[in-house]
Order: sequence, then C-alpha cells, then structure tokens
Amino acid sequence: MIYVIVGPTGAGKTKLSIELAKSINAEIINGDSMQVYKELNIATAKTKENEKENIIHHLFDICEVGDNYTVYDYQKDCRAKIEEITKKGKNVIIVGGTGLYIKAALYDYEFKEEDNNIDLSNYSNIDLLNKIKEYDFNTDIHINNRKRLERAYIKYLNNNIKTINGNNKIYNFMVIGLTTDREILYDKINKRVDNMVVEGLIDESKSLYDRNIHSKAINTGIGYKELYKYFDGTLSLEQALELIKQNSRHYAKRQYTFFNHQLEVNWFKTDYDDFNNTIKEVLKYIQNEKLL
Repeated sequence: MIYVIVGPTGAGKTKLSIELAKSINAEIINGDSMQVYKELNIATAKTKENEKENIIHHLFDICEVGDNYTVYDYQKDCRAKIEEITKKGKNVIIVGGTGLYIKAALYDYEFKEEDNNIDLSNYSNIDLLNKIKEYDFNTDIHINNRKRLERAYIKYLNNNIKTINGNNKIYNFMVIGLTTDREILYDKINKRVDNMVVEGLIDESKSLYDRNIHSKAINTGIGYKELYKYFDGTLSLEQALELIKQNSRHYAKRQYTFFNHQLEVNWFKTDYDDFNNTIKEVLKYIQNEKLL
C-alpha cells in the first residue's frame, strides 16, 4: 500500500512520516522537488540524518544543485522506487509538498517528445494563465509575463498531462494531509525562517552564490532566490528575510489550493501541543480504512 503525506511547510509531515513508517513497516520516498538536490538543506527543511530513526529514505540528495531535475525525471524515479520497495513486501510512504510531482508519479501522466513550434498568438495572457491553472493551481506566473506563460503552456501541451478522474490512478494509495489554522501556520512559517537563519541558511546560500551557481533550483527555490538578491545588493538582509517569509506563506496557500483540487486528501489537524495525538489519529484512521 502507498501512503502519501502532504501539507504545507511546518505542519509536521516529516515527523508523521517517520512514526508511520515505524508502525506499518514502510520506507519513505521524497515528494519535494527541492529536496532531490544536494547542498540545498536548510531552506528546503530537508530531513536530517538524526531524524530518520533508521528508516530507509529514497530520492533525497540524488542530483547536483546545478542539474535540471524535472517532473518527468521524478515520475520515472519514484515509480522505480515504488516497485523496489513493494517487492520487499513493504509499504510505501511518499512525503512532501510538491503536488505536481506526486500526482505525476501516481496517476497516468504521459510525457512525449517536445514540440516548441506551437503557435499561441490567438491566446491572450489571461487565456494562457487560465489554461495553466487547469493543471497547475500552484503556478505563480504573473499575468504580464507572456514569455513564461507561453513556455509553461507549451510544456503542458508537450507533457500531455491528463485531467484527473476516477479511472487513471495507476496505484492504490491513500492521501493524508496535515493542516492547521491559518494564523498558526503563518506564525510557524515565520518562526521557521528565523530558525533557518540560526541554523546557517545565510552561510549555506552564500556558499552557493560565491560559486556562481544560478541554476533552476536556486532561481526558483524559496530561501535562496531572495538571499541572492541580498548578496547582489538589491535587498537588505531584513528585506530578504521578510520576503522569504512572505513567499513561504503564499506558497503554503497555493499548496492548499492544489491539494484540495487535484488530490483526494484526508485532512488531519496538527496538534502542536502533543503531536502524538495527531499520530494516533492518523494511525486509527488508516487501520479503520483497511477494515472496510
């Protein structure tokens, strides 16, 4: 059986995945598009070695920060790991916040050879943005950025992404979502950014900047792209850190939209006072569902 754990940053996905894996004899597959990269540790909130508790983890730190790892790459790698784990007679837990990656792995997405000579001149910017949002609620492309809109829609056409319906799941899986009140979540996100700074986020980012790494992961990764502007001198450190918090809050909102529209999520409220209550609630739900 495959269990998928989703939710915004700071909801407790990592801890739940570890405890669940210990209880149901499972191995964990990363479902976050940024945690596949080596060296991107602090801003991505990557699971630390001392947090893994001897549970086997897959698809973390599998490519260099300068590589261009795509959803197509993830689809192939994740499916291969699912087969590898299930052959051992174990359950699979996919944990992360990148809904499009998770969806591509578990549903019947087909990728085909790219055709970049597609005429979109008859589409307005709002037409393109609406088309993109039909498959990617997580998009942050500005309506006035015609070039990015066209590139994103052409990518959609090339990837032949299908609309989800009840017939195109290729695995039997259950989606568990962790959530909390918006005010609590935003406070958690703000404090998490502050803690990342204490853990060395600025030094981690500066090391990448000094090596002149300007890859897709850096240019799109929250935490790195903002600090690069600080290193460039276009933002103060205070402005960069506030922008990280703001972008993280906006990203959490987009994550909720994607999960609610694209995946059949069973939501559980995170008990921050006693997380064991959340773990027990999820385990009880899983056990009950298996009896149906």
